[in-house]
Amino acid sequence: MTPLQLDLLTTHYNYYAVVLLLGIGLYMLVESANLVKKVIGMNVFQTGIFLFFITLAYRTGGNPPVITDGGGPYVSPLPHVLILTAIVVGVSLTAVALALIVRIYSEYGTLDEETLEQLYYD
Repeated sequence: MTPLQLDLLTTHYNYYAVVLLLGIGLYMLVESANLVKKVIGMNVFQTGIFLFFITLAYRTGGNPPVITDGGGPYVSPLPHVLILTAIVVGVSLTAVALALIVRIYSEYGTLDEETLEQLYYD
């Protein structure tokens, strides 16, 4: 392994975290039959996406976008604003999903997806 490859592997660890979070979240969404675990998996997946966008917004040597003397490379605030909006939407989606899960449990007495399908089709 060349020093350049080793440097890339050790300095871009946040991309490994993104892949790990996306993988865990997707696995929980696909493999879990419990509705609460699916909501948790969705939140883990969203966190991976948030981290990915924030990682892409990083600029080496970038300054805050406040114009001062000297100038220089500025960091775009747009990705950060979009992620803040996405976090609010994600929290709202989680609240609605959990409210629906509480209603489903009070109606059917289970949170298992297969059992709910059997109850629906019978």
